[in-house]
Amino acid sequence: MTEHKVEFFPHQREITVEEGETLIRAAMEAGVHINASCGGEGVCGKCRVLIEEGEVEGGITEKLSQEDVDKGYRLACQSKVISDLKVRVPIESEIDAGVLNRLSTPRKTAKIREINLDDWKEKGLFIPPVEKKYLELPPPSNDDNVADVSRIVQNLRNTHGEHRLEFDLSVIRKIPDILREADFNVTVNIARPVRAEGKNRVINIEPGDTTDHNYAIAIDIGTTTIYGQMVDLISGKVLAQYGDFNAQMSYGEDIITRIVYAEKNGPEVLHKKVTETINGVIEKIAKRSKVDLDQVSTITLAGNTTMTQLFLKINPRYIRRSPFVPAATMYPPFKAADIGLNLPDHVTALVYPQVSSYVGGDIVAGVMGSGMAHEEELTLFMDIGTNAEIVIGNKDWLVCAAGSAGPAFEGGGIKLGMRAAKGAIEDFSIDPITLEPMNLTIGNERPKGICGSGLITIVATLFETGIIDNRGKFNTNLDTPRIRECEDGHEFVLAWKDMTSIDRDVVLTEIDIDNLIRAKGAMYSGCMTLLNEIGLSIRDIDRIIMSGGFGSYIDLEKTMTIGLLPEIDPEKVTFIGNGSLLGARMSGLTNRIRSDVKDTLSRMTNFELSETNSFMDNFMAAMFLPHTDLELFPKLRKRLEERQKNNN
Repeated sequence: MTEHKVEFFPHQREITVEEGETLIRAAMEAGVHINASCGGEGVCGKCRVLIEEGEVEGGITEKLSQEDVDKGYRLACQSKVISDLKVRVPIESEIDAGVLNRLSTPRKTAKIREINLDDWKEKGLFIPPVEKKYLELPPPSNDDNVADVSRIVQNLRNTHGEHRLEFDLSVIRKIPDILREADFNVTVNIARPVRAEGKNRVINIEPGDTTDHNYAIAIDIGTTTIYGQMVDLISGKVLAQYGDFNAQMSYGEDIITRIVYAEKNGPEVLHKKVTETINGVIEKIAKRSKVDLDQVSTITLAGNTTMTQLFLKINPRYIRRSPFVPAATMYPPFKAADIGLNLPDHVTALVYPQVSSYVGGDIVAGVMGSGMAHEEELTLFMDIGTNAEIVIGNKDWLVCAAGSAGPAFEGGGIKLGMRAAKGAIEDFSIDPITLEPMNLTIGNERPKGICGSGLITIVATLFETGIIDNRGKFNTNLDTPRIRECEDGHEFVLAWKDMTSIDRDVVLTEIDIDNLIRAKGAMYSGCMTLLNEIGLSIRDIDRIIMSGGFGSYIDLEKTMTIGLLPEIDPEKVTFIGNGSLLGARMSGLTNRIRSDVKDTLSRMTNFELSETNSFMDNFMAAMFLPHTDLELFPKLRKRLEERQKNNN
């Protein structure tokens, strides 16, 4: 078989591949990330690369303009290697993980809610799943020659009141040498059971007194991103945090694409990719916190149902088929090393349970982290992302539902959409007279695309200024060169080519707006359908809790302007950040959360939106800006009426 050398720039990576291999596969093997939202089907157009030297077979689709083709651009997923190549990956096709870890003060958003550790301690809730006990043991003698394990058990019972103890075999193997090397002064790690009648497991033994060094790792396994925290189980504080993009993205940005891949190829590759990312995150937070991984006792993980099954190497094929059945809703504790995590043998992994195929452990973790399951206030919990996940209720009852909103909130399905990275337009305003825009980008760099929060702001602003109507169509009667015809209708030029960093105009098309309307319509109609099904209205809701990294940067007023959120008092809206990570952290801090999860699950009634008759009616009504019924948005209606009056 003929082989060819492929060089990727500006990464300076080189790889040799067999003739006929696709460029996207070559890049993956070389460790070069190229956006591939559709998993290599050639329909998203995100994997645009420039062939500087050599030739490829294919790679030309309707996603590329004739100007792009003439310059040498091709789609990496559709291009086959037939010669030695020099390939340049343009910046809009790369992925920038740095923005995930930027420290930014959210603007114009909901108030932030944090864990009150002092309150936990006062209520006796601060009881980590793994505790450390220091022992000063008498050494054995001819008169006292009981077995080493028995010596430890007796001392734990007499000095610490510990009962119902069992030892892992791996610990028993370590005990004889460590006891004698440490002169019988040791620290044992005891994992607490969820149920009171369960046994306490001794999972590790360390020389000397290490009771001041007890740590847990919390992980959010997101479809797009994976975040981790190193948590001090003595103080309860987060010592370090780091996020990275889920390496599974190279096989598709949404869960359906990944399920299809797992069906065809098995779950092993996607399992390997997600564990590689988690291991990278663990390495980063350990280095930043200066924590020796031998001092880590627990890792808690939360993710949606598909991500959880892929992480556990369970094929998720039945999740997307009626009647939409997951492999399990509860998972037993297991050794983290057994699943491929680079952690010592004693570290216990705890995985959040899920409700159904589409209401996963990330939502359960968010519900637990938000506290809504233990409070009187009637709460609407929303996780805004590719999936519209909603929970309504309080300490007495909970109902939940999930549906697909599409990738628009994360830049997917948008011609020049992108994730939140440097050069992404995140804020926007426009002169109502000249119609000249002002774009603010992440990192204050030249524009190269539009991120989700920027998309919401842009569409809301264009709507309120009358540049688009309630169907998302441009007013072509306006005197501006920025509104022009394109292959799919009309588009608005946000930034001219000479002001961007991607060698072409940054535009917003009517198809882009339509995709956003569909996404926000799915979110809004999901809320309304769930409320209708339980006989309530938005007026009955005491507060709204928003979860997800996306929510920290969206403008509340703009979300109401487009009809993503109901028009309510902003003071009722609380933002908890990454609810999945928050719940995972809380589970690592206290056994109370772990014991409460099962009770909370038993109170969560799941509604399948696709099988709820009123959902489609609500969805069609929400397919306008902000809605077909402006009576539901009185403040916006008043602003629109004033604008109309001024224009006349």
